Formats: sequence, C-alpha cells, structure tokens
Amino acid sequence: MNSAYATDGQYIHPSILNADFMRIGEELDRISSADSVHVDVMDNHFVPNLTFGAAMVEQIVERSPIPVDAHLMIEDADRQAPVFAEAGASSVTFHLEAAAAPIRLARELRRKNTAVGVALRPATPVEPLLDVIGEFDMLLIMTVEPGFGGQSFLETMLPKIRRARAAISESNLQVSIQVDGGVSRETIERCAEAGANVFVAGSAIYRAHDAAAEISALRDLAAAHGAHHNGH
Repeated sequence: MNSAYATDGQYIHPSILNADFMRIGEELDRISSADSVHVDVMDNHFVPNLTFGAAMVEQIVERSPIPVDAHLMIEDADRQAPVFAEAGASSVTFHLEAAAAPIRLARELRRKNTAVGVALRPATPVEPLLDVIGEFDMLLIMTVEPGFGGQSFLETMLPKIRRARAAISESNLQVSIQVDGGVSRETIERCAEAGANVFVAGSAIYRAHDAAAEISALRDLAAAHGAHHNGH
C-alpha cells in the first residue's frame, strides 16, 4: 500500500483538531484541496487529552472528501490500531512508545489495506527504528510534544529528520517522513529541506481566511525547498 505515500511529492494534511466540531462537515469541505485530513486520536492516557474514538473516525471517513490519516496517540496500540484500519482510515499511524510488537502490528495493518505510519515523540531517538524502517510507509517525527494543538515548533527535531531521511535514502526505500507540530509558512521550508515530505498543519490552515489558498501556499513552499531530497 506504499502508493498511499508516493515519496516524490509534497503532501499537506490539515489537522482536524483545529476545526470547529459543531460544523465538522463544512470544515472537512474547506480542506478538500488537501491530500488527507489528519485526525488526532487521543485517549487521555498516552497523552493528557481526549479526542475521538473509532466511531467518530468512521463518521469522518464517510463524510470526508479526502482520505483520512489517523494519528493514534493512544496506549495499547497493538490491540487498538487495527480497529481504526477497520473504521476506514487510509493510513494509521501508531506511536512506537505505545506498541509492544511494532513490526507485527505494521504487518497486520497492511493486511487490512491501510498505509502504516510509526510516530516518535520528540525525546524518542530514531536510530533503533532505522534498521526496520522499510516495514512502514511513513515515519512521523513529532515536532512538538503530542497532546495539544497550537504549540511552537521544536527546531531541535530538524537533525532527527535529516538523519532519518539519510538512512531511508541510503537504503533506497520509499518511506515518507511526516512532521506534525507547529508547521506553518515559517517552519515548513526547514522541514522540507531536512527531508520531510508530508506536513500536518493545524492552526495555520484552519485559522486562515482561505484554507485552500493556505494549503496551496504551504505545498508550494515545501516543493520549492524539498524537491532535491525526494524522487531520484
């Protein structure tokens, strides 16, 4: 299912965490020019916040004009993540810190025809993953501490993105790198330069007067600064 993230493009995934939940259908339509909608699932255990469960994700999948990228900030990923694949998410990203058997889980998700992402909190090193990174379609490097929207971007994550991109390129693998947290016009260029190609933006898009114009501006900035990393 690698096709879900062809690694030669720049993808914008607006985070629904910043939407107006009373008008969720219209809020999904506002971002229809994006590549996927990023749905943050939080359980108030793995992170100190509570958002949606699988039933809500299923409703978003049914209503959304674009694919759903589910980011699971939840404990017990081994048992819980497959439920979100069954709910219809196009991609399911679980946290390495919450999975007992991440490779087994990735293979189980792939059998459900879902693209698979593995996420790392800022303090979790990327190195232990690099030998098995080909088991995943995407690596999500959190550029804020997960749990709340609106935090400022952690510059210190840029070397981590670079190291991951270098290892992926060296192994000649097609693995996308997603960044989530504080992504805006000010920070997206540096993320793209470091080697990221999938960008989660929350407040930058939902606070914009014209969400479609903001999505387009972010995509153009990423393309201008990231093209030399991706593709051949």
